Amino acid sequence: MATIIAIDTPTLGDRSYLAHDGRVALVIDPQRDLDRVLAVAEEAGVSITHVFETHIHNDYVTGGLALARATGASYHVNAADDVAYERVPVRDGDTIEVSPSLTVRAIATPGHTFTHLSYALESDGEPIGVFTGGSLLFGATGRPDLLGPEHTHDLVRQQYASAHRLASELPEAAQVLPTHGFGSFCSAGSTGDTTASTIGQERRANPALTQDEERWVADTLAGLDAYPAYYAHMGPANLQGPGPADLSSPERADKAVLARRIAAGEWVVDLRTRTAFAAGHVAGTVNFGVDGQFATYVGWLIPWGSPLTLLGESPEQVAEAQRELVRIGVDRLAGAATGRPEDWTDGPLASFEQATFGDLAQVRHHRPVVVLDVRRASEYDASHIAEAVHIPIHELPSRLDDVPHGEVWVHCAAGYRASVAASLLAANGRHVVAIDDDFDEHAGASGLPLVAA
Repeated sequence: MATIIAIDTPTLGDRSYLAHDGRVALVIDPQRDLDRVLAVAEEAGVSITHVFETHIHNDYVTGGLALARATGASYHVNAADDVAYERVPVRDGDTIEVSPSLTVRAIATPGHTFTHLSYALESDGEPIGVFTGGSLLFGATGRPDLLGPEHTHDLVRQQYASAHRLASELPEAAQVLPTHGFGSFCSAGSTGDTTASTIGQERRANPALTQDEERWVADTLAGLDAYPAYYAHMGPANLQGPGPADLSSPERADKAVLARRIAAGEWVVDLRTRTAFAAGHVAGTVNFGVDGQFATYVGWLIPWGSPLTLLGESPEQVAEAQRELVRIGVDRLAGAATGRPEDWTDGPLASFEQATFGDLAQVRHHRPVVVLDVRRASEYDASHIAEAVHIPIHELPSRLDDVPHGEVWVHCAAGYRASVAASLLAANGRHVVAIDDDFDEHAGASGLPLVAA
């Protein structure tokens, strides 16, 4: 019987998979930091002989080509993808024998991209699961708009048909094994907290399989929201054939170097938690905590190719952030420093307050403040604080002048994005308070007036 092991990348909301028969293994949609995949294979005592891509990825730089080259595995990519490297071309209906007991069947499932493939895994002739990439997800599907608005209406209908094809061709007990859907912006619709599913469960619960096509298409298109700007660079990189990640330590930046970079307006990113950053940080730095969706928001907010310097409590924290960044193709750092904020500057440390929605409700009785909501449009439309200024976090770097004058209380859904936004505002001389609180649980309960769609 085959063993399937999920390799999670929670900060990008993705999964890769290794499946084996106890001797040889196949890998689906590997991330670029290959040591994780190789460690799983070594622990299982298996050799990787086949690597498969479900599609040309939009949200990360693939490790597939580098993994195939490192292991000598065959690299399977859709024959219709115009790649710049040698691969084993795969087409709809192709069957690949991985071992006498493991077989993979390619199934064309366009919708997330035009050339998307899913791979049905058979063990001893029995279909046990299907690697669905960005096609059928847990309670949702992959979004159909990443190739541009001119293709969205064609792709969304193809996505619906692909979901139905998978549901009709595979047995109820077959596992659904998606790459996206664990917080990835590649999802269209909510996947909730589901961590496992089957074709039967999706038939009963997935809107793509329970709603009629017209309603599902309308709901899916209406629910699409902004996605990270760095996505535009992932497809071209993956078509060219990315090499292995370089995780060598960045050059050390001392106080003088950091001061020059901050004065020049370069991005100097503090990796510590939002609580630690608020309590004391180097003036002019910004906070993207490595404890959240670090790479997603760095890649979204920082102009592509900008010099980037990291500040961390330890070399291990910097290394973790560097690993996150190479997954989205940020290969070169300007430098890094470790330790405490006092080690990074000779000047006084900056700080700002953290607060709750209850604190905001009390303050508004005593003095006027600006409430800045940095959530996505869909979140704001669902419910927001009356008279709040709405600037989605990804728009804030170019819209700082749109934030009204005065004391700014900034919030998101849970606190991570609010800290990023507060750090940007503070670096630009604004008086800011970061709300570190859960909007859904506490905003209305605090007595703040909410406006719902």
